[in-house]
Amino acid sequence: MPMDERKLDVLRAIVEDYVATQEPVGSKALVDRHNLRVSSATVRNDMAVLEEEGYIRQPHTSAGRIPTDKGYRLFVDKLSRIKPLSPAEKRAIQRFLEGSLDLDDVVHRAVRLLAQLTRQVAVVQYPSLTRSTVRHLELISVSTTRLLVVMITDTGRVEQRLCELPGPYDEESVLTLRRLINEKLTGKRLADTPSLVAALVDEVRYDLRPAMTSLSTVLMESLAERNEERLALAGTVNLTRSALDFHGSLMPILEAIEEEVVLLKLIGETGTSGSMVRVLIGDEHEFADLRTTSVISTGYGPGQTAVGGMGVLGPTRMDYPSTMAAVRAVARYVGEILAQNSPH
Repeated sequence: MPMDERKLDVLRAIVEDYVATQEPVGSKALVDRHNLRVSSATVRNDMAVLEEEGYIRQPHTSAGRIPTDKGYRLFVDKLSRIKPLSPAEKRAIQRFLEGSLDLDDVVHRAVRLLAQLTRQVAVVQYPSLTRSTVRHLELISVSTTRLLVVMITDTGRVEQRLCELPGPYDEESVLTLRRLINEKLTGKRLADTPSLVAALVDEVRYDLRPAMTSLSTVLMESLAERNEERLALAGTVNLTRSALDFHGSLMPILEAIEEEVVLLKLIGETGTSGSMVRVLIGDEHEFADLRTTSVISTGYGPGQTAVGGMGVLGPTRMDYPSTMAAVRAVARYVGEILAQNSPH
């Protein structure tokens, strides 16, 4: 049965007060602090219905109520408008991120900024190799039998590997190999390149095939390596401010966020960049150790394609509208910086 507006207003008021004060909320306080335009008796009745339906609960025998995971979920889905950032906040984000020097710096600035803006644990996934495209491949002769293979992606990620050649090759041969590799791979998504690399050996002239075979092996390692996903983390100390929300023990949460696989699953599954913000609350987590937390995440990237995810983790008692706005804004600015750095 759809909930009427008045009960939604009461739930919204309970969530906002509990997030702000960390104290269970009573009906008199709601009437005093919020312009609900109804009597305390009506608010008490509404609270009784909300409690019966599982949106709020009484933590102990005092008169106050606190939201449940189900209550926060309804608040996020139905009630909260994503609170817009102020022009000053937007300018501060833009200035901070635009000062970055390279991709590493962008990621580290973004994760620090998210932790500061939200006062939660922030996580940023480096642009995923599998979702990036090849901007350029450079072959640099270290000696007549050794090449440095440098791959630059559209997101500014740089991968370098050494390639041992089966014999000496002159500079002209190296230039021929470089031209063919770039013709085949530039502008292609990394996920689509293994088959193209495999075909390179057949397309090069006979005397260069042994060298191309060695190069293909190195390229395959660079291009197809999916376990190279990396994360930046900041603000873990913020968890200590909310120790009471985690029922006394931070250890299971700290152990869970040390597992990169867990974090990647939480923030790395957002397929498109843009305004889509995902919120996981409490019991919605598949990881039992994180069921006292909420995670707000989104994808980021140049244009509409997400090349990575970012987000924050904190207690379920969090300021959802502001946190969602911060995550979305930082993702948008990082995407714009990556787009500026992309070849047109």
